[in-house]
Amino acid sequence: MATPGSEAIWLWIGTAGMFAGTLYFVARGWGVTDPKQQLFYILSIFITTIATVSYFMMATGFGLTQVEVGGVMLDIYWARYADWMFTTPLLLLDLALLAGASRNTMYTLVGLDVLMIATGAIAAFTASAPIRIVWWGVSTALLLFLLYFLVKALNDAADQQTESVRSLTTTLRNMLIVLWLAYPVVWILGTEGTLGILPLYYETAAFMVLDLVAKVGFGFVLLRSHSVLDQVGQATPAASPADD
Repeated sequence: MATPGSEAIWLWIGTAGMFAGTLYFVARGWGVTDPKQQLFYILSIFITTIATVSYFMMATGFGLTQVEVGGVMLDIYWARYADWMFTTPLLLLDLALLAGASRNTMYTLVGLDVLMIATGAIAAFTASAPIRIVWWGVSTALLLFLLYFLVKALNDAADQQTESVRSLTTTLRNMLIVLWLAYPVVWILGTEGTLGILPLYYETAAFMVLDLVAKVGFGFVLLRSHSVLDQVGQATPAASPADD
């Protein structure tokens, strides 16, 4: 088992940040009795709990391995991919439920997401540098298609919601788009992309900040207004077929 180096400080900060987010969501949702609101809290709490475990694993060296690429040993945090495989679909479910998306839309989003993370993991564990880049390209292409579908599907679904819910959906959707587009950039510039423009220390810091904002920040924005969550599923008169 490999041991984290100087970048471990960022992993411990990530562990503390995710744990603090989990405690905040639990405390804020403690007295919530509405089943619809409870579901958003449950998903958000699971997201940060899984991330807390993942970061603790990486900080203690259990979530770290090494892959030899071109005679160079690369440190690969496999726990990061395990984290993303579970947490990113839950983030999409949170957003899809908020927008009132159909089950088929949710299944499509989750399916594309799992493929994206899986192909990214294949890239990370491939020994050939050129093939790593090919798999990174496949994963990035899936990400772009996922984000395109996310915008189109959620816009259609959110049009049936109240103005407040539409506004919150748009804010969270845009957060995910900006943050998720940054992930493949950090990957290709960092040690895993073999370019090494970003040393492991800064690569780990960048992924930690992105993860914290994408999980704790996302949940904070989602759960900050119970009144907006109460409106989920309430169609506006302007959205009714009679007014089309």
